[in-house]
Amino acid sequence: MNTKLTANTGLTANTKRTVLVTAHTGRVAAVESARLVTNRLIGAGLNVRVLDSEAEEIGCAGAEVVPENRAALDEAEMIIVLGGDGTLLRAAELARPVGVPLLGVNLGHVGFLAEAEVEDLAAAVDRVVEGRYDVEERMTVDVVARLNGSVIAETWALNEASVEKVDRMLEVVAEIDGRPLSRWGCDGVICATPTGSTAYAFSAGGPVVWPEVEALLLVPNSAHALFARPLVVSPRSTLAVEIVPGTGPGVLWCDGRRRFDVPPAARVEVRRSAVPVRLARLLGVETTGAPFTDRLVAKFELPVEGWRGRVRPP
Repeated sequence: MNTKLTANTGLTANTKRTVLVTAHTGRVAAVESARLVTNRLIGAGLNVRVLDSEAEEIGCAGAEVVPENRAALDEAEMIIVLGGDGTLLRAAELARPVGVPLLGVNLGHVGFLAEAEVEDLAAAVDRVVEGRYDVEERMTVDVVARLNGSVIAETWALNEASVEKVDRMLEVVAEIDGRPLSRWGCDGVICATPTGSTAYAFSAGGPVVWPEVEALLLVPNSAHALFARPLVVSPRSTLAVEIVPGTGPGVLWCDGRRRFDVPPAARVEVRRSAVPVRLARLLGVETTGAPFTDRLVAKFELPVEGWRGRVRPP
């Protein structure tokens, strides 16, 4: 889901706006960018917070140092994330429960979740200061793993939940809405959101789904079967992957960050969550706020030479 909401800080005239700044501190460029963002926001009169685990590396005087928990986002307007998609996914774990939007600045490779590139950083910060941004809500999924009816893991994902082999091919049966679909010998099965269609699901041969399309994806990964096509199903569907008894074991990964062991005969269920992740989209910057088609062309460097567009009358 890609619901657009108008930016609204919800603050009174006497309330100081607060922004949390987080960065991939293992990258020099991210740390330097975090300092630039922090100084620029403080100079504009905003209250800036940094996480205690990153404060020493960022080292910006005037920033409020906070622990990495939900209290870090009390009355916060936004999180500005400097790094790649992995850094933004980490920040999403903090932001999702309290509904604070994330603004990603890409310092990684593709960076599909990011809104701005590092060369546009000053303009992006200015738009935040001016309140010139919208907020989109992106679908997430709830993920539950069961063994003999007992819950052994419970989590969520923004991009995908992936059931994968450990050391040898995995034998699984895929299910949609309570009905068996097919049995596969495979490297794994990916259950993805439209947001995740350009992540792991894309690498496994799945389709690219525009973010505003409400759907779930089921993508077999290197399946040895005649019917092993990626599937796009209703957002109201429930997807399930059962590890065939006597085979496996497998592992469940969610967004490449949260890992759970799933033994033989385990069952992983994926369904749409009621809690989205909110992403900030900037207004008035040529290289940001772009249509998804333009983002796709830019991120994958797709050839579009020769395009003339719609012919208009003189």
